Amino acid sequence: MKRPVLFLILFGLLIAAALCGGLGGGLVAYYLFQNQRLVSAPSTPFIEPTLQPSPTPVAHLFVQTTQIETTITQVVEKVSPAVVTVVAKMPDQLGFFGVIPGGTSSGSGFIISQEGYVITNNHVVEGAESVHIVLLSGEERPAQVIGRDRFSDLAVLKMDGDVPAVVTLGNSDELRPGETVIAIGSPLGDFKNSVTVGVISATGRAIDTGEGYYLEGLLQTDAAINQGNSGGPLVNLAGEVIGVNTLIVRTSSSGVTVEGLGFAIPSNTVQAVATQIIEKGYVSRPFLGVRWQPINPTLAQQYNLPVEWGIYVSEVIEGSPAETAGIRPGDIITRIGNLAIDANHPFINVLFSFKPGDEVTVELVRRSKTLQVTLTLGESR
Repeated sequence: MKRPVLFLILFGLLIAAALCGGLGGGLVAYYLFQNQRLVSAPSTPFIEPTLQPSPTPVAHLFVQTTQIETTITQVVEKVSPAVVTVVAKMPDQLGFFGVIPGGTSSGSGFIISQEGYVITNNHVVEGAESVHIVLLSGEERPAQVIGRDRFSDLAVLKMDGDVPAVVTLGNSDELRPGETVIAIGSPLGDFKNSVTVGVISATGRAIDTGEGYYLEGLLQTDAAINQGNSGGPLVNLAGEVIGVNTLIVRTSSSGVTVEGLGFAIPSNTVQAVATQIIEKGYVSRPFLGVRWQPINPTLAQQYNLPVEWGIYVSEVIEGSPAETAGIRPGDIITRIGNLAIDANHPFINVLFSFKPGDEVTVELVRRSKTLQVTLTLGESR
């Protein structure tokens, strides 16, 4: 019995030793693991992460409507009811094979008063035998031409019936390059009340009409202007009309294609011209009383003339200020007042810088001699 008892005692001691060794090894391993963590990141002790509330509330975007109004859309909604399409019926022409239908031309315009006066370009209605306008609603109304002025390319119409809306004319002298503008009109006559947006690129521009005078003081814009937009309003972000869309340049004199070169007549010019047309039926212009041909360096060299710039007087109208002052056929007028006639200042523009009734000094060349005469300008219609 002693041997089995001894065997059991020894076996128990071995089991106890194994357990103690495993426990000790685990303690050593834990100790080494902790030391390793401390060595690899001595300056960043382990911190249990906790969720903290944000110091400021998170902003959320709530879209309350799909029709987001902007300044531009508000302006368009305000002005569009007063914008019209102008349709001009041209007279028939007699051709070699019979009558050629005159057809129609179209442009744009806008209503400026409760009396039904409408502004458009002269070139939209020039030569028309009848005119009608088309409202935003599609309703057609007959209109009559009250007066036209080709030198400013403006015309005033008067529509029949009730007026749906009127525009407000702004002060174009206050415009600055970079200001956002909106063009509204009917390109090609079909796309009624189309809207384009751009900026004022420059002010005070001059464009040669090819008819012996410049359109001066124009606003330059990159808002798209196409055929049919002529006569439509150019509007600022205050909803005021600050110009009349008139023309766009697509190629340079050398044939280079350009983009974004649109031009509009400033609203202050529109106000002055429209007021005269409505009150008198015409625009009062200064009258000198001569028929003339322009002189340029090419003609001066070709005909051996004594000056390079001016106008050659071909006829003096009887009873005119020119006749009274002693101007004769064959004279070359080179200056009126302190304004010389040259490449940038055609005769018409120089003359129109004065008013009827102004007393001016006219400088002319007669048989290579320079003379000066004083006269009082008359009034032309």
